[in-house]
Amino acid sequence: MSIACGHESGNMSWLPEDAMRFQRDWFTFLGITIIVSFIIFWFFRRIRKSSLLDKVPGPSPFSLVSTVRNILDDSSVLFSHVITNSYIWGTRGAIYRIRFGPIDRINIVKASAVETILSNTAHLDKSADYNFLHPWLGTGLLTSTGSKWHSRRKLLTPAFHFKILEDFLEVFNNQSKTLVHKLQHKADGKPFDIFQNITLCTLDIICETAMGQVINAQDNSNSEYVKAVNRMTALVLQRIARPWEHSEWIFELVGSAKKHRACLKVLHDFSNSAIRKKRQMKDNKSEEMTYSDDDNAIGKKRRLALLDLLLESSCEGAPLSDEDIREEVDTFMFEGHDTTTAAINWILYLIGSYPHIQARVHAELDGIFGSSDRSATMEDLRDMKYLENCIKEALRLFPSVPFLARQLKTDAVIDKYHIPAGTPVMIITYRLHRDPQQFPRPEVYDPDRFLPENASKRHPYAYVPFSAGPRNCIGQRFAMMEEKVVVSSVLREYRVESAVRREDLALNGDLILRPVHGNILKLFPRAPPPPPGTPSHE
Repeated sequence: MSIACGHESGNMSWLPEDAMRFQRDWFTFLGITIIVSFIIFWFFRRIRKSSLLDKVPGPSPFSLVSTVRNILDDSSVLFSHVITNSYIWGTRGAIYRIRFGPIDRINIVKASAVETILSNTAHLDKSADYNFLHPWLGTGLLTSTGSKWHSRRKLLTPAFHFKILEDFLEVFNNQSKTLVHKLQHKADGKPFDIFQNITLCTLDIICETAMGQVINAQDNSNSEYVKAVNRMTALVLQRIARPWEHSEWIFELVGSAKKHRACLKVLHDFSNSAIRKKRQMKDNKSEEMTYSDDDNAIGKKRRLALLDLLLESSCEGAPLSDEDIREEVDTFMFEGHDTTTAAINWILYLIGSYPHIQARVHAELDGIFGSSDRSATMEDLRDMKYLENCIKEALRLFPSVPFLARQLKTDAVIDKYHIPAGTPVMIITYRLHRDPQQFPRPEVYDPDRFLPENASKRHPYAYVPFSAGPRNCIGQRFAMMEEKVVVSSVLREYRVESAVRREDLALNGDLILRPVHGNILKLFPRAPPPPPGTPSHE
C-alpha cells in the first residue's frame, strides 16, 4: 500500500512540472508565431503598399536627399524644392509620389483629386506631421480626430454665429484704428516693413475675441507671445523636415527640445493665465456670461469671447477641463492670428503692387464712406465687393496655409491610381491655385476672377484657402470680416506702394506662407475724397 501510494505520489509530482514545461513551451511557441505572423503581415503589406505606390510617377528619392544639406541651413529651400517638383510633376497628372527613405507621400495638385480627399468623410484625419503640434495645441479642433473632432466641431460652431461675429466688429474697428494711428509717422513715402505692425494688430484682435483679454500689443511691440509663436512654428517645421528629429531622444540631444520647452512655457502660461482670470471672474459672479441659441438673444448681452463660451460649455454632460479649454483657445490663437497676419500682409502687398487695382479699391471705399471717419458696419462690409475679390485673389496667389495634409484611413482611388490606407497625402494649395486650366494666366493678380460669372466656371475644389468639405476652416467668416476691416481702414487713410517686385520675392512656406524679408511698403497719406459726382484722378 505504501509502495502504491509512493508510486502515485511520484506521478502527481511529475505531472504538474511536465504540464508547466509544456505550458511554457506552448506560450513561447505562440508568442513566436504571433511575432513572425506580424512580421510576415507587415512585410507583405509593405510590399503591397510599395507596389501600388510605385505605379504613381514621381521624382527620384535622391532628388530630395541632395537638397537636405541646404534645407538644414535655410527652411525656405524646402518650400522652393516642393514647389519646383509640383510644377515639374504637376504637368503630368493630378498627383505624384515623393519617397524619402521608407516614407512615401502622395502630393496633389489638381482640383479633381483634391475633391476625392476633402469631400470624403473617410479621410478626415490629419497627417502624422500634425502630431508635432500636439505639445502646443493638444488635440483641439485642428489636430483632433474621430469622435473628439466631431464633438468639438459641434461645440465650437455656435462661437462663429453671425450675431457673435457682428459683435466682434467693434474689436476689429477699434484695433484697426489703432493700427492706422500707429502708421501715421511712417506715411512719409520711405520704405519700411509693415509685417510687425500687422502682427501686433491681429494679436490684439485675437486676444480680445478669443480670450476677452485686452493686452495692447500695439503699444508694446516687444511681445514675448509673438516671438514664441514664431520660434515654435520654426521648430515644428524643422522637426517635420528632419526625420531624425522625430525621435524624442535625438530631439533632446540636438538641443532643440530645450528651445521647444521654453516656447511652450510662454505660450501655455499666456493661455493658462487668461483661463484662471476668467474662472475667477465667473466664480465671483462679477460679470454676466450667458449664451443662447436664440438669434434674438445671441450677442445682445456683454460681448462673449471664445473663452467665455468654452467655460460655459460641457462635452457629453461633463464640464470642459482647463486643459480642454486651453487646447481650443491655443488652436484659435494660432489659426486666427498667424494665418490672418500673413493674409493681410499679402493683400496689402498685392494691392500696393498694382496701382490701377488700388484705385478701384479707393473708389469703392470712397463710395461707401465718403469723407467720414466712422467705423465700418456689417452693411459696409457687404458693400465691399471689389475689396472682397481682391482679398480672395490674394489668398489664391499666396494662401496663408500653403499645404494641407491628411492620412488615408482607407484605400482610395485618386486620379485612377489605387492609394493604400495609411499613406499620407498632401494638397499643395500654392500649386493648386496656379492651375492654368482653372486660372488662366495664373501669375496675374486679377480680382475679377472672383466675379460670380467667372467663379462659377471653375471646379469647386480649385480654390481652397480655408480647406473645404466637412473639415473646412470654422473661422473663415471671422477671418474675412477681420481682413476687410483692417485692410479697408488702412486704405481709407493711405495709398500703399510695394517696394519689392514680385519676381524678387523670397517665400518661407513653413506652417504659414510668409515673405522671408518681411513686407516692405511705402505709405502716402490720401487726400480727402472729392465730393460725389467729381471725377476721380487717382
